[in-house]
Amino acid sequence: MTAPTTTDSEYDDIPAVPDEGGRAQPAHYGVVALAIMVVVGLLLGYAGGLLTPRLTRPGDSSVEAGFARDMTTHHAQAVEMSLIAYRSATLPEVRQIAVDIATGQQGEIGAMQTWLREWDLSPTGSQPPMSWMSDGATVKDGLMPGMATPAQMTALRDARGIEVDRQFLTLMYAHHLGGIHMIDAALGETDNDEVLRVAKTMKATQQTELNNLRQLQAQAAKG
Repeated sequence: MTAPTTTDSEYDDIPAVPDEGGRAQPAHYGVVALAIMVVVGLLLGYAGGLLTPRLTRPGDSSVEAGFARDMTTHHAQAVEMSLIAYRSATLPEVRQIAVDIATGQQGEIGAMQTWLREWDLSPTGSQPPMSWMSDGATVKDGLMPGMATPAQMTALRDARGIEVDRQFLTLMYAHHLGGIHMIDAALGETDNDEVLRVAKTMKATQQTELNNLRQLQAQAAKG
């Protein structure tokens, strides 16, 4: 599965964001800088994934392989939503957390895809999504827990002004809750040291971001 990438035209000419006094504030990061950050995060993820022990390799239907594949898809949508928010959100704090999420999760995608290569497994596999979870979690309308629907993604792309901030924060909050549910399932079923290490880091990061997202929702509501 391949994470979404940006094109030069899609994120060109990001306008400055006005502060509360109406003064134009420059974007915290330029488009080129953000693209470089996402690529660097991906490369660092790949490098981290190369540290995976080779002595035992999970199989195609293993919890580890299922988690890596499904969380890659889950993260890819988070990166896409974050890039939309970086381009169009009104609040500088929302744009900042969008940058953090995009770069962080792109790096984790790199690590998980490296695992699959080191395990000699396909990025897609033969098992249905979420089949590795023993708690019976199901895929609804082709979507894993917390993922935005196609209609919600379209609405986010079409939103303008403070509505971008509000929709992004709502969607990402649900997205993180679903992601943590998947992470907890992996933590409870794997004994792979590298998967445990990365999954624990993912969970801690997303829990912190959930608190920040909640605070930003209150700020955006005052809009």
